Order: sequence, then C-alpha cells, then structure tokens
Amino acid sequence: MSLIEQAAQRLEQLRQAGVDIPPQPVKESVPETKLEQAMPLDKTPQALPPQVEPDQPVVIQSPEMAMSRRVELDMEALSAAGIIRPDSPRSQLADEYRVIKRPLIDNAMGKGPARIKDGNLIMVTSALPGEGKTFTAANLAMSIAMELDNTVMLVDADVARPTLLSRLGLAPARGLLDVLVDDSIDLPQVLLRTNVEKLTILPSGTQHPRATELLASDAMVRLLEEMASRYSDRIIIFDSPPLLVTTEARTLASHMGQVVVVVKAESTAHANVKHALAAIEACPVKLMILNQAKSSAQDGYGYGYGYGYGYGNKNAS
Repeated sequence: MSLIEQAAQRLEQLRQAGVDIPPQPVKESVPETKLEQAMPLDKTPQALPPQVEPDQPVVIQSPEMAMSRRVELDMEALSAAGIIRPDSPRSQLADEYRVIKRPLIDNAMGKGPARIKDGNLIMVTSALPGEGKTFTAANLAMSIAMELDNTVMLVDADVARPTLLSRLGLAPARGLLDVLVDDSIDLPQVLLRTNVEKLTILPSGTQHPRATELLASDAMVRLLEEMASRYSDRIIIFDSPPLLVTTEARTLASHMGQVVVVVKAESTAHANVKHALAAIEACPVKLMILNQAKSSAQDGYGYGYGYGYGYGNKNAS
C-alpha cells in the first residue's frame, strides 16, 4: 500500500472515531517536465538587447575613423588667414580655385586626356621658400573638400619647416615622420579628422634630426605606394619642401602623379623657375600657379595659372 493510500485510510479511521477533520485543499500536481519547461534550471537573468530608437541614426565607423583623432578648425580664423571656407559665399578666391582644381581632379579620377599613374597624389611646391605653396596647398585642399564626389587628405610634407598646422590654427601632433621611423604606428593612427566633412590632415609629425632624409627613404616610398592604393578614391595633396632648397623634394616629386609649382609674381627669378621645372621634368603633369599676380581688371591680387603635360604653356587669369 502506498503512502497516499495509507494516509487516506488513516483519515477515514479518524472520521469514524468522531474526530472533526477539516477538508484539505487539493493541489494540482504538475508533471516534472512541465516544471522544467516553466522554470529553466539556469535561472541567470539574460541581458536584453540594447534598444535603438526607430529614427535614431546608427553611425558605423570605418577602421580609419575609429583610429584617427578629430580636431576643430576655426572657420573665422581660417577666413582671416585667407583660407577658403566651405560655408562661405562665393568669392573671387574660391572661384579661382574652382578653375585651378578642375584639371587636377579630372586627372586624379582618370578623367583627363590620358590616364595618369598615381594621379591622386598631388604635390604643391615652389622654387624657393616664401612663394605661397602652403597657402596654396591649404586652399586647394579646402576647395576640393567642397566637391560632392571627392574627399581629400592634406599632408604636411615640408618636414624641415612645417607650417601647415599653425596656418590652420592647430597644435603640433604626431604624423608623417612618426610613421616613417616607427613601424608600430599605422597611418590612420596619426590622421586628423576635421569638422570639414571631407577633409583629413596628416601632420608632419615629431621633429627628427634627419627629417629631410626620411622623405627620400625606402620607408617613404613604401608609404606613398600604400597611400596611392589604399586611398585610391581620395585626392592626396602634399605641401612639400621647395625644389631648389633640398634634393628630397625632387625625390618626392618623382613619386607624384601631378605637381603644382607656385611662383610668386614679380619676385621669383625666371632662372629659378626654369631650374625648378627641370627638377620635376620626369613628372607627367605639371601645373604652374602665379601667386599674388596683380589683376588688370581690378585693384588687388589674384592668381594666374598654366597647365599641361610638361611645361605649362596655357596661361589664364
């Protein structure tokens, strides 16, 4: 006899003996399998997935964005320094750079008269210091950043006398030289993302006693090859040393698809211009910009430019 049957028999005996037994509530038995289904053995609370608002944008960062650092360019200070602002109305300077940049962009994107190897690598230089190459490189980069279909990286490659960051109102930072001397530093780690959506800056980096020699090193050649292929959809502008001051600038030019030579009007000697052009003779595309050229149409200064394969033989203002 089971325990349940014995208990039922005992209760019946007590009732027959006159003992008042209150009725017992009946408990519905639940099969063990149902209990296991209702309450899993693992009672650890499960983390709920994060909730995303339906209209909340989800930003997916590229590896480059995740590693790079963001900086803010002061638009008012840029304007005061004569740098084109992407949010400014049309101006004579902005219109001039629209004309200057168009053949460069076409060559960079393979839309020019002939396909240019590494056409997206553009070097801005001059014969001697003080002719306006850094000013030109910054304005050219800013103008290209205003394009709908192009992004631009501005590189301070004048490693012996870097002035690009100060011209843009930025503090010194790691950059090109750090990548060249330290194999553990990857290029995206030293890039500066700016509040101009399509403009990224590569500083010259930590000063080095052999900075100019590093521009002619095998490490620099490998880096240029990486930049040309890794960023094939991006136009990369190098503010380089003057051509007649260091031989490293000529070596750098030999790896460029396009070279822009800035000449200061009524200042640079004709012989220096000829020597500078001879130094970059191997470059397939050369564009010349006459900086601070006095305009005949109005008082003030503007730009003249020449463009071609070889010596710039077409002039305009």
